[in-house]
Amino acid sequence: MADTRKVRAGRRTVTIGRPEKVLFPGDGITKADLAEYYRAAAPRMLPHLRGRPLTMERHPNGIGDRGFFQKEVPDHFPDWVRRAEMPKEDGTVTYVLGEDAATLVLLADQGCVTLHRWLSRTDRPHHPDRLVFDLDPAGEGFAPVREAARWLRGLLDEVGLPSLLMTTGSRGLHVLVPLDRSAPFDDVRAFASGVAGVLASRHPDRLTTEVRKKAREGRLYLDVQRNAYGQTAVAPYTVRSRPGAPVAAPLDWDDLDDPELDARRWRLADVGALLARNDPWRPAPRPRSLRAAADRLRRTDRRSGP
Repeated sequence: MADTRKVRAGRRTVTIGRPEKVLFPGDGITKADLAEYYRAAAPRMLPHLRGRPLTMERHPNGIGDRGFFQKEVPDHFPDWVRRAEMPKEDGTVTYVLGEDAATLVLLADQGCVTLHRWLSRTDRPHHPDRLVFDLDPAGEGFAPVREAARWLRGLLDEVGLPSLLMTTGSRGLHVLVPLDRSAPFDDVRAFASGVAGVLASRHPDRLTTEVRKKAREGRLYLDVQRNAYGQTAVAPYTVRSRPGAPVAAPLDWDDLDDPELDARRWRLADVGALLARNDPWRPAPRPRSLRAAADRLRRTDRRSGP
């Protein structure tokens, strides 16, 4: 087993220690494979990472071990890695920023399998530029998730908001709305809760906003809890720490017509086909204010009521 391998990423060369170390034992995927994926995916990933604090999900001994989440940048990270010191309730945390391909390769070297990004940027941390709905299925079947995504998109269209679709690489789908950062997190979360409430009232036998699993009674959960300061969502194109190395992949809305689609449709083994696809999030929708949408939602809510 080679001790090190050099990987050229942009203007820098990153040394990968123990490159043949297997991180996905059921698939034979090594640390070098993970680093090469992140190097190749960097042009697609970086526009969704720049300026955002990242939480690292690390599995230095492979996904067979529990691993751990890490917010604070380790002291041994090189000086060229960009950092951001962000306030928390009892102090600050210095996060890593994913500003270039070399940083992504370095994170792979550290056994960071999955990147979780903030929904806001460092210059206005309390004002998100992304709203996210997490469609969390009650069981293993994926048809209810595709159906819920279509319903959610329809409601967002009604209130005048564009939406983006992404597999999570885990169980469900994320539906995201680009925002203009005029609203603080509390307002964004309240709006997201309102949308989820209207949608659940339209499909009470299929959807729920109940946080408690026992109260969901087999219905798909419309989760809006990530819309808060310091909370994260999986980054587009990140690898998940699950067998097969599934990837959180941006989708075109027409992809919902594929009966084979599920949360783990795209995997590290499909990287060539995934990155060869036209970017489904281009051209990017114009970020929107929630002010007019909130007014439309209130009118919609009244029409949906008893």
